[in-house]
Amino acid sequence: MASTDTTTTAKDGGDLAGLEAGLDALETVQQGRKPFRQTFVEKILPPVLAVLLVLVVWQGLVSFEIVDDPTKLPAPSDVWHVVQDAWLQGELLGYIWTSVSRGLLGFCFALLIGTPLGLLVARVKFVRAAIGPILSGLQSLPSVAWVPPAVIWLGLNNSMMYAVILLGAVPSIANGLVSGVDQVSPLFLRAGRTLGATGLKGTWHIVLPAALPGYVAGLKQGWAFSWRSLMAAEIIASFPDLGVGLGQLLENGRNASDMAMVFEAILLILIVGIAIDLLIFSPLERWVLRSRGLLVRS
Repeated sequence: MASTDTTTTAKDGGDLAGLEAGLDALETVQQGRKPFRQTFVEKILPPVLAVLLVLVVWQGLVSFEIVDDPTKLPAPSDVWHVVQDAWLQGELLGYIWTSVSRGLLGFCFALLIGTPLGLLVARVKFVRAAIGPILSGLQSLPSVAWVPPAVIWLGLNNSMMYAVILLGAVPSIANGLVSGVDQVSPLFLRAGRTLGATGLKGTWHIVLPAALPGYVAGLKQGWAFSWRSLMAAEIIASFPDLGVGLGQLLENGRNASDMAMVFEAILLILIVGIAIDLLIFSPLERWVLRSRGLLVRS
């Protein structure tokens, strides 16, 4: 009898070891780095082809004189010459840095305000009933609507720019965190309380980690609102002491009826927005998904 038990135990141990080895092998295969050719075909080539297609269509509209007025649609080469001139004159990086520095600093302020506000709204019923609808209404309000009152209240200065960014971004960050907290399983909260994680400790160790997917989505949306709010403020509230950002560059092109400059500003605004997303928010989102086993490392 003892021999039979020993044999069964050994068999179970062998099966368990085999299963463990199989899972380890599967994990090793999944986490192997993809070859550059596959990465190039899947991730790099599609956006490059899309950009080339846009350029071909754009050049076709000009070459075949479908749009024969250069004051309405300049050729891609004309826009390139404007960008090149700005680079050679040392102005291009100044345009970009003026806007990016304002946008990122304003977003950081919005993050410091929106995060505790979102936690407060999510965890306190009275606060949610009082402020929740206001946050949703502010999120749907076009950020350009805040520029005139901000100019009247604060004047034409950087404080006005940051105020517009905050009013545009804080509701999105707070609502994203509220949505993430609402999706936290009650089992996590009960388990945390059982282990002594209550109050601020429970919020830090249980609620925030579990709410990360919704919070990151709110951060991405908050950055989008920050960037759009800043562009609206720079276009409407132009002043020499504020420097020339991308929004001001766009307005200068409109005032001069220079469509090449207008397209230069539009392309730079688009490129900066995409770059920030690829460098900051996409890696953050992938990290959150990997930490929950929802995305295989490639």
